[in-house]
Amino acid sequence: MNATNGQNTLRIEDYTTKSACENGIESIRKNSTEGSRFEHKVSSNNKFYFNLKATKVQTIVISEMYESEVGRDNAIASVQNNAPDATVDDQTG
Repeated sequence: MNATNGQNTLRIEDYTTKSACENGIESIRKNSTEGSRFEHKVSSNNKFYFNLKATKVQTIVISEMYESEVGRDNAIASVQNNAPDATVDDQTG
């Protein structure tokens, strides 16, 4: 998913079927509206990132790494604002 400034905010896993991919997209759309689904994380090298979870144990997205906490939190806000209505770029031809 790209933010309005064109930067990549998150990347979903590679799916083996179009149906599985569509289900993954819908899960992101649904869960991105719930602030409690975002885990604010810091890596071992002090980079900031977030996980988006569908349940308490199922991570559906791991974000890019950010240099600052503010950058990570801005990315979360962007996902919350844009993911529910994001257009899909279907490149399956």
